[in-house]
Amino acid sequence: MSADFKKIPVKKISSAFIFLLLISIYSCDNIFSPKLDSSGTASILTDQKTIDGVFQNFQYAYTFKDTTVYGNLLDEKFVFIYRDYNSGFDISWDRPTEMRTTNGLFQNAQKLEVIWNNIIFEGGDSLVKNVKRSFNLTITFNPSDVIRLNGFADMNLIRTSTNDVWKIIRWRDETF
Repeated sequence: MSADFKKIPVKKISSAFIFLLLISIYSCDNIFSPKLDSSGTASILTDQKTIDGVFQNFQYAYTFKDTTVYGNLLDEKFVFIYRDYNSGFDISWDRPTEMRTTNGLFQNAQKLEVIWNNIIFEGGDSLVKNVKRSFNLTITFNPSDVIRLNGFADMNLIRTSTNDVWKIIRWRDETF
């Protein structure tokens, strides 16, 4: 030991500090970051090369409030559209606005649960798809403030080639 370390009174060194010091010396693993279980063959995230993969990643992004995964779902030219029934007009916004809005939702909700139901319509080809699907969304802000929404997502998805992943370019929300 160095001379400086010997000068510190033993009673000032907490047992927790000594424990953490010993663990860090004898282990290369971060004790505050447990290892992921890689024994399973199924991954939570998909590579989005299938339409189902897009919806799985969407569900993951909402469940874990992950803006990075959510952002990877959206094309750079993404447009979100919904009907403002009070004014009788459609409202739309671009990808940056969608990311800010979704981030605000992720930050303010305690829990989000989206359930994708049956696909009502799917058309297109290997590079452009239109998918209309029903969903249930539960937003829990706190135990006494829970919002349940049922609606339809009418989404246009694109990709440049069949080797690329699908991206949502337009989402028309038909929630009533």
